[in-house]
Amino acid sequence: MPFIVYILGFGTFAQGTSEFMLSGLLPSVAGDLDVSLSEAGLLVSAFAVGMVIGAPLLTLATLKLPRRAALLGFQVVFVTGHAAAALLPHFGFLLVMRVVTGMAYAGFWALASVAAVSLVPDDRRGKAMSVVVSGLSLSMILGVPAGTLLAQHANWQAAFWAVAAMTALSAIALLLVLPGGRETETPHLRLRTELRSLAVPRLWAAYATTALTISATIAIFSYLGALLEDVTGLSEGLVPVVLGLYGVGALAGLTVGGRRADRAPFGVLLTGMSTVAVVAAAIALTADIPSVVVPLTVLLAAGGFLTNPAVNARVFGILGESRTLGGALNIAAFNVGIAVAPWVSGLVIDAGPGLAGIGWVGAAFALAAVASTLLDRRLTRRHQHTTRIPVPAVPGAPQSTTPASR
Repeated sequence: MPFIVYILGFGTFAQGTSEFMLSGLLPSVAGDLDVSLSEAGLLVSAFAVGMVIGAPLLTLATLKLPRRAALLGFQVVFVTGHAAAALLPHFGFLLVMRVVTGMAYAGFWALASVAAVSLVPDDRRGKAMSVVVSGLSLSMILGVPAGTLLAQHANWQAAFWAVAAMTALSAIALLLVLPGGRETETPHLRLRTELRSLAVPRLWAAYATTALTISATIAIFSYLGALLEDVTGLSEGLVPVVLGLYGVGALAGLTVGGRRADRAPFGVLLTGMSTVAVVAAAIALTADIPSVVVPLTVLLAAGGFLTNPAVNARVFGILGESRTLGGALNIAAFNVGIAVAPWVSGLVIDAGPGLAGIGWVGAAFALAAVASTLLDRRLTRRHQHTTRIPVPAVPGAPQSTTPASR
């Protein structure tokens, strides 16, 4: 694996910490800014909305720019937005900054994903993506618990400053390792070719799977800190420990999924989402039993992140070489799931079931992901059947067919 892929993974770690650390900061932010817990949860959705907008828009806007310049520019905006949010702690302004920094992160992640899959052979795309995305798991193992501790012993603004500092460090590393110009890019792909690559029904089934798989886990993870304190009854000091265990489970799932995604993506997806459905329902039923909820939290993370390399392998496998815009839309789909899930969970919390109800939300999203995976598999088999063409017959040899395309 090229070393630059690991640097890109470090970049997703630094910025991914901001995406997920609010799970542990929501009670502190809500109290400090005098808003309800469900309103504070909108900060998670706001970041995801920024990523949905930013992934395709900024990818197209920077298509002709040198990759290093674009990646560094996104990181500068990200650092500036977090510093501004820490200096002016107002809920409305914080919402805006979450959208802006989400857009910057989306641009970075989209280009980083394309760079990673462009640097490795086709049969290692899932592994390369798992390295880049593993930055998100590391942010859960290290960044999210550390951010929670900072909020508990200082304030939530300290966590924002820490994210800004880490991102600045990752930008310096990228500046040192990634050459200028277009050395890491594939040949320029025209917009018309990129748009043509999107006219594939099974690609949109794969996008739906991307959105639903992350929704299944983020529906619970967004309010996990509050659930552990208010329903499960864990002490404030134990919450960062459990969040760290969640990250360990996520890393384990991501590692296994990265090894299997290229060979058996549908099997990985069905296994992971079936696991999440069962575990999420169990969390809803046993939310007040610490000895049960803690190990279920680890299993939830493992099942959810098992699928992450597989959804990326599916999308990039369908796109082939026309992957710039299509890859950005996969990032957008990922964040549609992140934006919708906390909102739905917040509605359920306010409707009466309370925090334990988020388990049922996660289970529902997981079952929907299973359905979209089965649809993708059916469309893929139909595609493989209809694109097989006859091989010219050789006298005395049986007639055979061969796939016309991937």
